[in-house]
Amino acid sequence: MIQKSIHRLLMTGFVAFISSLSMMAQHKVEMVPFGDMDQWIDRQIKESSIIGGNTKNVYEIGPTSVIKGDQVYKNMGGSPWATSNVMAKVAGITKTNTSVFPEKRGDGYCARLDTRMESVKVLGLVNITVLAAGSIFTGSVHEPIKGTKNPQKMLQTGIPFTKKPVALQFDYKVKMSDRKNRIRATGFSKITDVPGKDYPAAILFLQKRWEDANGNVYAKRIGTMVTYYYHSTDWKNNATYEIMYGDITSRPEYKSHMMRLQVTESYTVNSKGESVPIHEVAWGDENDVPTHICLQFTSSHGGAYIGSPGNTLWIDNVKLVY
Repeated sequence: MIQKSIHRLLMTGFVAFISSLSMMAQHKVEMVPFGDMDQWIDRQIKESSIIGGNTKNVYEIGPTSVIKGDQVYKNMGGSPWATSNVMAKVAGITKTNTSVFPEKRGDGYCARLDTRMESVKVLGLVNITVLAAGSIFTGSVHEPIKGTKNPQKMLQTGIPFTKKPVALQFDYKVKMSDRKNRIRATGFSKITDVPGKDYPAAILFLQKRWEDANGNVYAKRIGTMVTYYYHSTDWKNNATYEIMYGDITSRPEYKSHMMRLQVTESYTVNSKGESVPIHEVAWGDENDVPTHICLQFTSSHGGAYIGSPGNTLWIDNVKLVY
């Protein structure tokens, strides 16, 4: 009798195992273009002589190439990725920021996203210190950056996308800063403390957007996936996160502070060529089809100019599961 029970338990476990294998086999996994992080563009930009005139490497995710000179960057080779690495021209001074780097991993590369301080000091002209988080996202940047006001307006957030994946999958590693609080450094105002620890984050929103006659852009939230990382960890491969569809406010996984509508102010370019805010006004339903995907990985969760220097997030092999 006991032997039969053990046999039955083993068989039940075996059937469950086979069933889960079968379910996994039914899912299709697709790499996001350039999501293996193995191809990088090296922009070699000479900064203004008044701040040292050094040539800096400003990296972008796209077909392997080198671009020399202070050319404005536009996404190349069908790459959907933009980064927080930028070229700025403020008061006639050319300055770069690099907080996203290619880093060797196995036979290829991964993306390393750092939160760090960036300063420009020229006596009598300019004195700027900003906190720069490392971030990669689907979209583009309007270069050159000409100031530190309204940084979101300098970004085009999201790219056209009409599929409905069930999950986001990627490899990651985390190193947390030991600071208890974050700092805010916007460039021209005093550097201040911001209560609360700084967390790296992965964010995916699927939106259905439309534009009115005046060029205003609105969106419904169709799909949502947001996760913060609270501890340092070594590489975790094939981490898989469910994308939740429709109005998720009654789900136990819903966290208002990171998932609510209009949780951040994002911009896009309308049909008139103007950079305008995206007004996220409603939750979608199960029948809605998205028009755009907003996918972001960042070393600091608190938005522009807020974070803890020393936070680092490594990302590799970004895929969508169907």
